[in-house]
Amino acid sequence: MSETLKHVTDDTFETDVIASDKPVVLDFWAPWCSPCRMMEPVLEELAVEYPAITVAKLNVDENPMTATKFDVLSIPTLLVFSGGSVVKKLVGAMPKKRLVDELGPWLG
Repeated sequence: MSETLKHVTDDTFETDVIASDKPVVLDFWAPWCSPCRMMEPVLEELAVEYPAITVAKLNVDENPMTATKFDVLSIPTLLVFSGGSVVKKLVGAMPKKRLVDELGPWLG
């Protein structure tokens, strides 16, 4: 488990994501998902390089309520939350450059 990325649960979602004072990129993932594991180093780099955002992970197997609430049907899915609302949804693994391009408005 990464130390760079915030780990969110169904119980901490409201505080960690909805009430966050900066945009949150939330990665819905599971340990058995190889594309999810491929995304982890990319997300860790984003967390270090872009302090204007919080990069967080939510294990869908352990926290099904939040995944269901946001209709996460395949993983990895990244949801960008700003001001407590979903402002962007990205599905599937992608290279860092594309991810940075997609997240540009929130990277500061």
